[in-house]
Amino acid sequence: MNDVAVIGSGINSLVAAAELALAGQQVCLIEQSDRLGGFIHSGERTLPGFIHDSFSSWHPLFVSGGAYAVLGSELHKRGLEYCNTDGAVTASVAADPVTGEHRVALAHRDPAETAKTFKHPADQQAYLTMLDDLGRHAGTVFGAFGAELRSPKELARLGFGAVRTGKVKATEAFLRDAVMSGRNYLRSRFDGWETDQLWSPWLLHAGLGPDQATGGVMLPVMAMSMHTFGLPVVKGGAARFVAAFESLLRDNGVRIMLGTEVREILSVSGSVTGVRTSEGIVQADTVLANVSPQALYTRLLPDAPAHLADAARRYQNGRGAMQVHLALDKPVQWLDPRLNKVPLVHISNGSDSTGIACAQAEAGLLPVEPTIVVGQQCVLDPSRAPEGKATLWLQLQEVPFEPVGDAAGELSVAEGWSEKLKQAYLHRVLERLEQFAPGTQATVLASDIIAPTDLAAINPNAVGGDPYGGSAELFQNLLWRPFPQAAGHHTTVKGLWHIGASTHPGPGLSGGSGHLVAQRLTTRKSNPFKRNQR
Repeated sequence: MNDVAVIGSGINSLVAAAELALAGQQVCLIEQSDRLGGFIHSGERTLPGFIHDSFSSWHPLFVSGGAYAVLGSELHKRGLEYCNTDGAVTASVAADPVTGEHRVALAHRDPAETAKTFKHPADQQAYLTMLDDLGRHAGTVFGAFGAELRSPKELARLGFGAVRTGKVKATEAFLRDAVMSGRNYLRSRFDGWETDQLWSPWLLHAGLGPDQATGGVMLPVMAMSMHTFGLPVVKGGAARFVAAFESLLRDNGVRIMLGTEVREILSVSGSVTGVRTSEGIVQADTVLANVSPQALYTRLLPDAPAHLADAARRYQNGRGAMQVHLALDKPVQWLDPRLNKVPLVHISNGSDSTGIACAQAEAGLLPVEPTIVVGQQCVLDPSRAPEGKATLWLQLQEVPFEPVGDAAGELSVAEGWSEKLKQAYLHRVLERLEQFAPGTQATVLASDIIAPTDLAAINPNAVGGDPYGGSAELFQNLLWRPFPQAAGHHTTVKGLWHIGASTHPGPGLSGGSGHLVAQRLTTRKSNPFKRNQR
């Protein structure tokens, strides 16, 4: 008999299991794969000696979040070590749409140093004002990310705090800005191109595009996070992060079941009693399900109310994503040498090229000019590759799961994401990279491509190849994530909680939902594991 059974082993599951175990609960963690971690993994995907973060890589949201505050010291005791930068943290490079000249926008850890690079003097002050505005409302913004927004008590607390931090009109103005798209938010504040080119591509990492609501809050949140916490990566590869968690879990008595599929969540008289797995019954008073809404309400809960099952079927996943890993004979040599030492570079001119690529992918087309996320982890952690060589981590967040055509009219999609199409699209991506870092293709020793269909096969939560657990547009975010009928982490079954990227506060490596639920379960005055209160 267990106090808690946790389904899945992604970041939110690891966080919840660890916090509950540290609180003295008997926890069983069940994972259908043969390893822990979900989309946190690393290994020699190309050649011996080249360590690639297979999926996710950057940890600013984790080191800045509540889960790290609770678990960080325990993880570091077990070998977790981060590499970070005190200088340039991210950049974006593109060709000027009028002159064709290359232009680079660069962000440093120091906001003032970043602002000094903007050509318009008014933009320099506007940038610092943007961060100051967020700072004044940080309690409300970050409080919302860590609160059950369906709780009247929590909403009242956040609302009172928002009004208390400033005048009502100032709070209203901030909320109006928050729900704007990233494009409109930047247009309303800046005259130059730098902030748009620099930060609009980062919205893709939040499951948004530049023309979708709430970019007005997520964009400054991204900027503040990186100015404050940088872009830490795990020394030696992301698998060491998972290894530290596994050590913490085992040290605290967590039973880990790998290669085990959960087939049904069991309940009696409306209260959860455990789960039925491919290895038999696991009894538990409380179950945390880190699964997609579709899996939870149409498969794992066979008696789920019809309106919930129907809403889950209508839940909308976002664009597919592709991951490309390259082993290089030498580090990338950019035309602008400042980029040689930047951990993460976007190839994008901002909301324009990224917006077009998003629209093409939403229409089922392969984008002509995709936004390319160029991760240079070896800049921070040289141990990732043999001396003198390098790895490259490319992410493409604007690709269709089932392509119906090519926006350039060049590539055949008749066979879907075949190896031929993967290689052809990689050639397009590398040709775009060559514009700004000529000679890179000649240094490629080996490559490994993970298409959207591969992501879905690796992780069942990546429905439609979407690694962010569903579109994060406003209609299914915040108060309405995953959908209004099931918003909040508690469910209609007592003792059953829904966590993961498809629940509030959404995608990312913060471990937010796992931490939020674990804290709710461990801070009750009564024993939640016996009474299963919601």
